[in-house]
Amino acid sequence: MNKPLRRVAIFCGLLVLALLVRINWVQFVQADELKNDPNNRRVAIERYGTPRGDIIVDGKPVTGSTVTGSGDFKYKRTYTNGKMWAPVTGYASQAFDANQLEKLNDSILTGTDDKLFFSRTVDMLTGGKQEGGNVVTTLSTKAQKAAFEGLGDKKGAVAAINPETGAILALASAPSYDPSTFAGMSDKDSKAYNALLKQNNPDDPTLNRALRQTYPPGSTFKVVTASAALENGLYTDIDAKTRSPLPWTLPDTAGQPLNNEGDLPCENASLREALRVSCNSVFGKISADLGNKTMKAEAEKFGFNNAKVDTPVRASESVYPEDNRPQNAMAGIGQASNRATPLQMAMVTAAIANGGKLMQPYMVDKLVAPNLNVVQQHTPKEMSKPLSPENAQKIQDMMETVVEKGTGTTAQIDGVKVGGKTGTAQHGANNKDNPYAWFISYAKTGKGTPVAVAVVIEGSDTLRGDIAGGKLSAPIAKSVMEAVLSDKK
Repeated sequence: MNKPLRRVAIFCGLLVLALLVRINWVQFVQADELKNDPNNRRVAIERYGTPRGDIIVDGKPVTGSTVTGSGDFKYKRTYTNGKMWAPVTGYASQAFDANQLEKLNDSILTGTDDKLFFSRTVDMLTGGKQEGGNVVTTLSTKAQKAAFEGLGDKKGAVAAINPETGAILALASAPSYDPSTFAGMSDKDSKAYNALLKQNNPDDPTLNRALRQTYPPGSTFKVVTASAALENGLYTDIDAKTRSPLPWTLPDTAGQPLNNEGDLPCENASLREALRVSCNSVFGKISADLGNKTMKAEAEKFGFNNAKVDTPVRASESVYPEDNRPQNAMAGIGQASNRATPLQMAMVTAAIANGGKLMQPYMVDKLVAPNLNVVQQHTPKEMSKPLSPENAQKIQDMMETVVEKGTGTTAQIDGVKVGGKTGTAQHGANNKDNPYAWFISYAKTGKGTPVAVAVVIEGSDTLRGDIAGGKLSAPIAKSVMEAVLSDKK
C-alpha cells in the first residue's frame, strides 16, 4: 500500500473508532440523562402508550387506565374514589408528571423496571405487549373510609398504623382532591390542576397533611414526656405523688406560671392523674427537671428529628427543638417549637402499644409482575426501642385511664381496651386562632393490638381545653379503630 492510501485508511479507521466511542458513550453513559431529559417526548409517549399497572388495596385496584382517543398519549390514569385515596396514591398526569406512590413506583407501574426483566423478555419472545406491574399496599379500605368520612368537611388528617408490624392502615387528609380531574393533557385538565394550587386555593387540597404537614402536638406529647420521666428514673410509680407545686413557675422567667386548663387537681398529682386530666404544670416541670438534652433524646427515639422517615413516601421531619429552659418546658407539653406530623404521633402511640418497640412505618406490602409473581416483598423492620416493656405497660395503663374516666371517654369501644390522649394545641400569635384538636389512641384485644391512630383537626369552635380533642378527634379515631377491628373478626 502506498503512503497516501495508508494515510487515508488510518484516517478512516480513526473516524470509525470515534463513531464507535460516541455511540457507546451515548448508549451507556448518557442513556439515563437522555431518557430523563424533559424534552425527550418519546419517553412520555412510551410511558402512556400502554395501560398503567394498578395500586391495590384489599385485593382490588383503586386506579385504572382509559383510552384518551386523541393525541400522542394513548392512555391516561383513572382513580376510584380519588379524593379518598389521593393521600395514598398521589397522582399520575400526562401534563403534570406524578407524585407519591405513582411517582416512586413509576417504573413498576409502566413495566420498565429491571425487576420485571423476565416478564418483559417473555412478552418480547411471545409478541405480547409490555404491561405494568402492580403495587400492593397495606391500607385497609374500611379504615380509610372511616377516616375520610370522619374528617368530612373539616380540615385535618388521620394516620393509622398496625403497631406490631408498622403497616399503615389509613392515611387520610382533608380537604382532598380527585387526581382523575387532571390526569390528561387538555385545557380542562390544566384548569383543574391550577385551581388546586395553594396560590389559587388557600385550603391547599393537594397537601398531604398526614405526612407532609407538621403541627404543635399539644397535650398528646405528654405521653412522650411521661415516657422520658420513667425511662430516666425521674419517677417509677405512676400512682405516687409527683413533686409538682401549684402554681409552678417556668424556669428563667420573672415569675411566669405555667397554667392549667381550668381548676384541675394538679398539685403533686400522680402521673396517671396528671395524664387523665392533662396537667400542664406537672408535665412542664418534668420536662424542665429532665432538661432539654434528655427530652430531645427521648423524642428522637420515637422518631422526632429524623429527616428520612420513608413510607416509601417521605414524611416531613417532626421536630423536638434544641432550646432554652422555659421553651423546653413548653415543648414538653407539646407547645413552643415542638412540631409533629400525624404520622409521627401515630408512631408514638404505636410504640407504646407495642410494648416499647417502634416498627418502621410502611404502606407498600409488595410489588408484583403482570403475571402476579411477587418481585419484591416488604419485611417489617424495627426502627427503635423508645421504652422498656415495663414502662410501656405503665404508659398504657395511664392512657387507658384517660379513656375510661378522663378526657377521652368518647373513644370507648365495648369489649375492647382502648388507650388514648386528647390534645389541644395553641395556634397563631398569642393563641388568637382556633386551636388544633388532637387525639391519639390504640385498641387492644385478647389477640393483640392491631391499630394505633392519630387524628388532628386544624380548627374548631369548641372549648379551648383538651376536651376539644375528645369532642372532635376522638370519635374519628374510634370509628377508624372499629373499622380495623371489624376486619380482624
